[in-house]
Amino acid sequence: MHYFLAEDAVLKWLETPSLYRITSDELYELDDESFAFLRQCSTAGGGDSPENEFIRYCLDEGLLTERPVRGKRPPLLRSPVPSLRYLEMQITDRCNLRCRHCYMGDHSPHDLPLTTVRSVLEEFDRMQGLRLLITGGEPLLHHAFGAVNDLLPSLAARKVLFTNGLLITIPLLRQLRVDEIQVSIDGLESAHEAVRGKGSFEHAMDAVRMCLDAGVDVSVATMVHRQNLGDFPEMELMFRQLGVRDWTVDVPCVTGRLAGNPDLIVPPELGGPYLRYGFGGGFHDSTAGFACGLHLMSVSAEGLASRCTFYADRRAGDAGQGLRTCWEKITPVRLKELDCDCAYVDDCRGGCRYRAEVLGGPGARDLYKCHLHGIMGTKSA
Repeated sequence: MHYFLAEDAVLKWLETPSLYRITSDELYELDDESFAFLRQCSTAGGGDSPENEFIRYCLDEGLLTERPVRGKRPPLLRSPVPSLRYLEMQITDRCNLRCRHCYMGDHSPHDLPLTTVRSVLEEFDRMQGLRLLITGGEPLLHHAFGAVNDLLPSLAARKVLFTNGLLITIPLLRQLRVDEIQVSIDGLESAHEAVRGKGSFEHAMDAVRMCLDAGVDVSVATMVHRQNLGDFPEMELMFRQLGVRDWTVDVPCVTGRLAGNPDLIVPPELGGPYLRYGFGGGFHDSTAGFACGLHLMSVSAEGLASRCTFYADRRAGDAGQGLRTCWEKITPVRLKELDCDCAYVDDCRGGCRYRAEVLGGPGARDLYKCHLHGIMGTKSA
């Protein structure tokens, strides 16, 4: 019997040989024997092997099929260590809203050149990337979004479009080549519109419903602010009933426009406990002992790479000159370098490093995560 990798299953040579399921965002670690067999299954001839427990499991999971699968497989090359698994690609910083809590502030608009988009996608594939986060501004405002969209099927990774929802339409959904759409919803109607403007809530909720009706995976991102503190139980019920896949809750960093809107800012002792909200998946971490961002990098609309979008002013280089070159300039942060040694440090991984630095400098604790866990002690001498 010949077996073939399913269309949405792709081998990734990370720190550990792995198999990634794009549609479910699941990562399976493999031993050498299983990896070698599945490499055969990824070819046009498929893998020839007697039935065994591993094959039955893969068939049951939908990772293998007995029918040949058309299409070109991505290059199977060893990833750098640590591996670059998640790439924030900010294709534009244009936006159709002026959110009061936006970290970006006001600036001249930029669009990531199509040539840079193409080269970034190609190299991210070679580096064994898992998830592409297509961000903005509002990414749908990129002057050549249709051309960007046409490039996405070539990437063997999960493509996630981040949007405020205002430009989502049924005709657009039929054309989009992404696996997931994340809509920003920052509270129920009054609270959401307090930061995003009149009428924006219904547009966002309509976008969620349209995406779900079209069979597209939907996630929601919510920022904690002064106006939405009473909305979280109802939001959780609403998102679960709608069928939202993931709900991410975070506290915005005091930068950009939020710095000029102190009435929205929640202090750590008030905002931290709200981080218990949210549901769904997360990142596929591989190595203990490192702070957040171990497998993440960002490319700005100007084509500059950095540790994440918040660190855009501390660039690692020009992505157009080589994604891997930029990645290798970013030094991972070790937990032992932080002023944290509580029982939760391996779980919270020091929290958001940018937010912690804004509050207390390099090595500081993310006080919002500390208040989430009720731990306020300092690192032992």
